[in-house]
Amino acid sequence: MYPFHWVPAAGQRHASLADKPVGCAYPTGTVVETLCQQEVSADSSELAWLWGTCAECNQKARRIAGVDP
Repeated sequence: MYPFHWVPAAGQRHASLADKPVGCAYPTGTVVETLCQQEVSADSSELAWLWGTCAECNQKARRIAGVDP
């Protein structure tokens, strides 16, 4: 398990180190600080999970996961 979580917000899927409820998504409207250093409002709707991934969050999450140097 990694220390980051994915959160759809601001039209993209972002990654965050912020605490979230165990076993579920951040509730819609929850303000979350992301790995790309933005404060965004979560959107837990089904369609939001289909949004593209924030490139900066993806890069930082992959580094944390040890996938990319």
